[in-house]
Amino acid sequence: MKRSELNAILERCKAFLDEQNFKLPKWATWGPDEWAQAGHEWDEVRDNMLGWDITDFGKGDYENVGLLLFTIRNGNAAMDKYIKKYCEKLLISGDRQICPMHFHWEKVEDIICRGGGVLGLQLWNANEDGERLDTPVTVNIDGHVYEVPGGSEVRLEPGESITLTRYMYHSFWGEPDTPGGLVLIGEVSAVNDDTTDNRFHDDTIGRFPAIEEDEPALHLLCTEYPDAS
Repeated sequence: MKRSELNAILERCKAFLDEQNFKLPKWATWGPDEWAQAGHEWDEVRDNMLGWDITDFGKGDYENVGLLLFTIRNGNAAMDKYIKKYCEKLLISGDRQICPMHFHWEKVEDIICRGGGVLGLQLWNANEDGERLDTPVTVNIDGHVYEVPGGSEVRLEPGESITLTRYMYHSFWGEPDTPGGLVLIGEVSAVNDDTTDNRFHDDTIGRFPAIEEDEPALHLLCTEYPDAS
């Protein structure tokens, strides 16, 4: 992805968050200069990959296959000094913009439609080898538990949430004709590790983008923080 594209996505999504009255930590507005001066007191942000995260999943077609995320809080299973056993993220998905089919080996999560439009999801079960199974999927939407055939689609209206368990393949997108073109999504989960805990059904998917530097960065992504000054 070009840096200019990342900057434009950030500007659009920050404006959308203002419209939704969703506030982020003050350091969310920092640029590269502020991070270059940040000492070890900011190690939790660096070590746990808090902050901005934009991906086209290696497909080079962000508007159709992509996602913006901001990790607000997170623990770290590999570092005992971080005691949090939970994670919170916001996600922003566009009209018909797919987050590709994947499951998590360890993480259980709630995905919450916070506003802006309707969120669609498709669900399958998987086995430990990552094979998709043609078996009924147990759906839990806000405590309402029922079964649907594998491959079924469900929809979350603003305010609704779904629990996604281990080995549950899921993809999601903003439903067509989403007002304003964007859906504000929340995620509450166990500790998140995007380097080891994602299993994409399409094994050509890449989690983090390669970046072409065609202009200065507006904000650094969570994979780009410099070492403490």
